[in-house]
Amino acid sequence: MTTKSALAMSTAIVAAMVGSVAPLTASSHREAPAITEHPKVDGTDMYLFRSYETGREGYVTLLANYQPLQVNYGGPNYYTMDADGIYELHIDNDGDAIEDLTFQFDFENALANNGAGIGLDIGGESVAIPLKYAGPILANDQSLLNEIETYSVTMIEGDRRSGKRSAIKQAGSNITTFTKPLDHVGLKTLPDYDAYADQYVYDFDMAGCDLPGRVFVGQRAEAFALNLGEVFDLINFVPIEGDSEPGAGDGGGFDNGITQSRDNDDLFGKINVTTIAMELPIDCVTSEGEPVIGAWTTSSLPQAELENPSPAYEDTSRTGGALVQQSRISIPLVNEVVIGLPDKDRFNGSEPIDDGSFATYVTNPTFPRLVELLFGPPLGLENAVAPTNLPRTDLVAAFLTGLPGLNQPQNVVGSEMLRLNTAVPATARDAQKSFGVVAEDLAGFPNGRRPGDDVIDIILRVAMGALCHPVPLGFELGVDGAVENTESDLINLGFCAPEDAPIGALALTDGAPISASELQDAFPYLNSPVPGSPNGTAVSN
Repeated sequence: MTTKSALAMSTAIVAAMVGSVAPLTASSHREAPAITEHPKVDGTDMYLFRSYETGREGYVTLLANYQPLQVNYGGPNYYTMDADGIYELHIDNDGDAIEDLTFQFDFENALANNGAGIGLDIGGESVAIPLKYAGPILANDQSLLNEIETYSVTMIEGDRRSGKRSAIKQAGSNITTFTKPLDHVGLKTLPDYDAYADQYVYDFDMAGCDLPGRVFVGQRAEAFALNLGEVFDLINFVPIEGDSEPGAGDGGGFDNGITQSRDNDDLFGKINVTTIAMELPIDCVTSEGEPVIGAWTTSSLPQAELENPSPAYEDTSRTGGALVQQSRISIPLVNEVVIGLPDKDRFNGSEPIDDGSFATYVTNPTFPRLVELLFGPPLGLENAVAPTNLPRTDLVAAFLTGLPGLNQPQNVVGSEMLRLNTAVPATARDAQKSFGVVAEDLAGFPNGRRPGDDVIDIILRVAMGALCHPVPLGFELGVDGAVENTESDLINLGFCAPEDAPIGALALTDGAPISASELQDAFPYLNSPVPGSPNGTAVSN
């Protein structure tokens, strides 16, 4: 299908897909009742993008964050992964909403000295210390590290439970064990955290692929910018840009609207997460003739757990039975603000192929109506805020099928996942636009998701009907006669009309900015974790 013909796809065709699809879904920070009971397997965010590190043009990067809201001083146990669970990254490379490749991570913890731990001579008795380290941990000396966390990775082709399994090995070896670095306790314990952690970025070999991939698992600084507290306090601000341009500081925008400030952000660079990062050769994860891949991440625990009344370090409980999925993450904010409360736990346990049962939440979303109830009357727009084009075929295309002509697979089955057209070249970090596709940067969200994409503002605007208004994509999407940055560049994607979305053209925002320049431009891309103590220079011994 050509770009031009794809853009001409009628709303009626997209609407026909609605019966088989589900909602736009989920950045997860304690987003469903049941997952709050299992914070170690709580997924927070998923990223999928063409690698933009110099020299890595032939690769795609997947980042899956877990364990939300990690305070940097969270000792003495900090944030190991769940040794009873598994964490998985899934890729669908033919558009059928079923995984074709799964990378399964399994973690183990062990004490030093063959399980006895580091001990001190106290009056002639060797007594185990109470901490995970007995002194500084250096890049070339981890002899004082008391607990070592490792993991293995299995690649599964086909069904995640019954498909063909092969072990991922460190490049050029038969070693199948990888090490996760200690969380960033502080600058006295870890005086050079980057040198220590960087040695645990591994090249690896995978079956059937001539090029090596890369993997890293470790603590990173939270990269998700969000005015979290105010948003969930009934959106306790006016969510329209208060400046003439974001960050202008001139108050020339919407009267009493919020202005961009790091002070509005509750997460970015202030707390930590645990990141599972993989970089994979594009040729080894795409199928012939289809450059678009979809991805999501899940975590699972054994169905049964029996607590040990006399627990030991490696025997706190006994588990068994089938693996039961606990968390599912791909597109941000779905389970938090789209899925209804009765179905949040069910969504976390579901697979993309099941998404038809959630379809009403995206075709008839409640979030725009909630915004209308909160801000319509004060703005003199009572019953004139939420888009009226129901069912919301614009949201179906943006989040459940991909945009025609950009990141929609040829034989798409509507389902919620991040979708990336790997044929679109990566944009260098310093040239990236935080509003992604709608800002004419086709390598950004919703064509995948990069760490520097302002997904909160993008999703807020799309939810309130931005795609009902002309967007400056005619030149980029190959529309005949379109000239870049001119009136002819503006096109309506055909899902709805401007009158269907009264505020769809406004600069809606949560006031918490994000920019790719604030993040690293090399794998694993997210910044080093916020240290526990001190937050300045290292303390001398």
